[in-house]
Amino acid sequence: MEGWTGGAEAVEDVEVTEKARRRRFTAEYKRRILKEADACTKPGEIGALLRREGLYSSILTKWRLARARGELSGLGARKRGPKAKARDARDQQLARLERENARLRARAERAEALVEVQKKVASLLGTPPPENGETR
Repeated sequence: MEGWTGGAEAVEDVEVTEKARRRRFTAEYKRRILKEADACTKPGEIGALLRREGLYSSILTKWRLARARGELSGLGARKRGPKAKARDARDQQLARLERENARLRARAERAEALVEVQKKVASLLGTPPPENGETR
């Protein structure tokens, strides 16, 4: 095994790179790239533009479609994922009641556990627990 050093001596300097983040393009940048792409007349000029800017042709296609539809907001940076839906009053009421129900259920379970503990203590001490409604 040529070049094998046995372990400890062969520690390499490993570079940890920063976590990759999605690039966001401003509307002005998109307009500038579209203008430059439209000015390309010779074969290979668009490819050179895309390589220089580090872009894919699919991005250029999306930007062109957005421009053709007249979506000015389509040229701005947008958040990813589904759009948030406006919640109606009944949904909000239902969610509030479900939270309250869960809170009250947990409180009832704690009260039942306390009663069980009191019964066990009373049986250990030899005193009968009071009947319902009876106080000492």
